[in-house]
Amino acid sequence: MDVNLVTVLALLAVAVSQTSETLFPGAFNCCTKVSDEIPKGILRRVERFEIQKAAGLCHLEAIILYIEGRKFCVSPRIRKVKKWMKKNKRKIPRKKNHGKKQRRIKIIKKKQ
Repeated sequence: MDVNLVTVLALLAVAVSQTSETLFPGAFNCCTKVSDEIPKGILRRVERFEIQKAAGLCHLEAIILYIEGRKFCVSPRIRKVKKWMKKNKRKIPRKKNHGKKQRRIKIIKKKQ
């Protein structure tokens, strides 16, 4: 009986944790540690970034950099990051489109 109870409680805990992450995605997306240094190569590959304020559930100011599906938390006080954000505020590097857009050709039907 004790083993069954432990198993049920473990499954219940897993179900609650999964459900809470889907219901409150922002609550589990906080940075808990930040890096004080960042290589230039990482800044060149950033796809998007978010600014985390020290308010609400997140108790740490951070810049969240997204690179190839991974996230990196860096300090907003790094000069390189401040300069990069100012430069790329509206211009985040996008993935290049491989292939040319096809030109639309207007087909004129002849009256017969």
